[in-house]
Amino acid sequence: MESTNIGVTLHSLDNQIMRYMEKSSHLKELDAVTGINGWIIALLACQKDKDIYQKDIEKHFGITRSTASKVLNLMEKKNLIERESVPFDARLKKLVLTPKSLEVAEIMKNDVEEMNEKLLKGFSEEE
Repeated sequence: MESTNIGVTLHSLDNQIMRYMEKSSHLKELDAVTGINGWIIALLACQKDKDIYQKDIEKHFGITRSTASKVLNLMEKKNLIERESVPFDARLKKLVLTPKSLEVAEIMKNDVEEMNEKLLKGFSEEE
């Protein structure tokens, strides 16, 4: 009996999901969103009632301060995020989604829901 290597299976599934998302009919609208940008937009959109700062991004994604700074600076240049001062600490800047990235977040959410439906088709709730 052949055993299944779960790591290989998960990697293959991840590749298939990425290819599916790349073929999205919304690829043109998502063009400015690459790599971790989409994950950051998703995090900010899901936690819109909470103030998120660069240090939260570093911790959540396990990236260094310099990497987070570079990514967030590029996202700011692409008009995907803004940094807003907070009244209680002049050094802190909370990350806020722009109208452009809110549209992107909605598109991504719809694409993920559609993909999930396809992935779960034929499975029962228990499975």
